[in-house]
Amino acid sequence: MIGTILSQHTSDTNSGKAFASLKACFPSWAELLRAPHETIAEAIRSGGLATTKARYIKSCLAELERRRGELSLRYLDALPTAEAIAELVSLPGVGAKTAACVLLFSLGRAVIPVDTHVHRVARRLGLAPADATPEDVEAALEAQFADDPTTCYHLHVHLVTHGRQVCHARNPACDRCFLARHCAHIASQPASAASPA
Repeated sequence: MIGTILSQHTSDTNSGKAFASLKACFPSWAELLRAPHETIAEAIRSGGLATTKARYIKSCLAELERRRGELSLRYLDALPTAEAIAELVSLPGVGAKTAACVLLFSLGRAVIPVDTHVHRVARRLGLAPADATPEDVEAALEAQFADDPTTCYHLHVHLVTHGRQVCHARNPACDRCFLARHCAHIASQPASAASPA
């Protein structure tokens, strides 16, 4: 969960550096919880929004300790997915995407986190309606693909990668997109704009 909070609004490279720095400064979550806010913020500065993320991280850990008496999310294993999501989003700084990332990547649940890339690519490919909200995209993808965690994992990773490398928000590289013939977005463009290989 901490790594996912650090990944909010930054690159994987920067969030990775911030997480490594955090673990170097605080070998245990208990040490992190007891550290001053400013020290945490300094440790994660490379990830951006350090003051806000430090507050969320410290607040999440404090809330876990208050509720559960321990700094672990393992209790979520015993909960149905909907309850686990509700538990996670009740923590400070944890929204639907962060909760879904924790469930997929840490607990192996069959959910599909929807970030900006997944949202864009799924709508452009017609996997969800063009005007779908992130919540609508999540529901549409899970209805189609959430048979098992491995499928969800691969779908999420591939949609994110495709969004980063090919299907950009502005100026998508449709001419080199191997999915072009299946793309609802390309099909909706004027002939001169949609000339995939």
